[in-house]
Amino acid sequence: MAATQLFWEKGYAETRMHDVLVLAGVSTGAMYHHFRSKEELLLGVLDRLTENLVSVLLAPVWEKEKDPIERIFRLLGKYREAIVGSKFSFSSPVGRLAMEISPEMVEAHKKIAANFESWSSSVRKCLEAAGKRLPRGLDLRALSRFVLAVMEGAVMQSRAYKSIEPFDQAVAQLSNYFDKLMAEAVSQTGSYWESLRK
Repeated sequence: MAATQLFWEKGYAETRMHDVLVLAGVSTGAMYHHFRSKEELLLGVLDRLTENLVSVLLAPVWEKEKDPIERIFRLLGKYREAIVGSKFSFSSPVGRLAMEISPEMVEAHKKIAANFESWSSSVRKCLEAAGKRLPRGLDLRALSRFVLAVMEGAVMQSRAYKSIEPFDQAVAQLSNYFDKLMAEAVSQTGSYWESLRK
């Protein structure tokens, strides 16, 4: 969708309906038949981004990696490739819109939140699949949102610094945290068997 590309590259405010018409190669009548305003167009873009999240972004990553925790880091690696490949101009399409769009555009923010929830829910499924490799009682929903926060924040910092270093540092810290969680899970298992022997 032309609007998706333009909102991502230029931002919502800087994109005019005329720009979308030219890039899409459609008539004014055809455009306004589907979208009566720029805000309606934005809502359509957000719906499409959420609908395509799994098939376009996640599925290709999941197909290459079976280990549930490694899937998460391979996904982050995909963002790293995009950052470097764009020479640090890359931004998360939904993250960019979340920061730019006025808080008064409530419906748009609901759809942005739905996209974030879909992303973190997919990560949460990976965490659930990890099973006993993670500690008992761990709040997997909170952890999946933490992974999302690391990704979005690291992408923004790399764009601002024009360097991959902030992204790599953030992902390294996340990896260290997962190592500690998995060590804690091993410790819990050992404590369980020790309690049975007593």
